Amino acid sequence: MSEYEPSTWGWVADQVEAYEASGGTEANTLRETGIPIIVVTMLGHKSGKVRKVPLMRVEHEGEYAIIASKGGAPSHPGWYYNLLADQDVAIQDGPAPKNYRVREVTGDERAEWYTRGEAVFPPYTEYEVKAADADRTIPVFVATRILG
Repeated sequence: MSEYEPSTWGWVADQVEAYEASGGTEANTLRETGIPIIVVTMLGHKSGKVRKVPLMRVEHEGEYAIIASKGGAPSHPGWYYNLLADQDVAIQDGPAPKNYRVREVTGDERAEWYTRGEAVFPPYTEYEVKAADADRTIPVFVATRILG
C-alpha cells in the first residue's frame, strides 16, 4: 500500500482525520452547513501517494457523483487528474470505505448527475456558470461499487 499524504489544506486534512477516526459519525458535513460529505481515497497520479478528499455526498441508487467543481475556477482540481490516471477509488460514506470504479460522464448523463448535485449543494449552479465563463465544463464522474 502506498503512503498516505494528507492534504496541504489544514481544514481538509483535519476533516478527513476526524471523519475516519469516528467511523463517519463526526466531521461528516461541509463545515457547518449540515450538507453531508463522503471521503474519496485515490492515488496521486504524480506522487503515487494515497490522497483523501472530502466531497459532497451526491448518491443515487448506490452510485455516487464526484463533481470536480473547484468552486467554478478556470482549472480542474488537482485530484481530477488522479481519477483520469486510476479509476479505482475507495469511498467512505459511513463506518468503512468500500471500493468503487469511476467513469467520467458526458451529455445527458452528466446533466442528470449534475442536477442531482445541485439538489444537494445549490452553489454548484453558480460554479457551473463561473466555469463556463472560463471556457471550462465541470467534469462529473460516476462511482459504481466494485463487489468482491
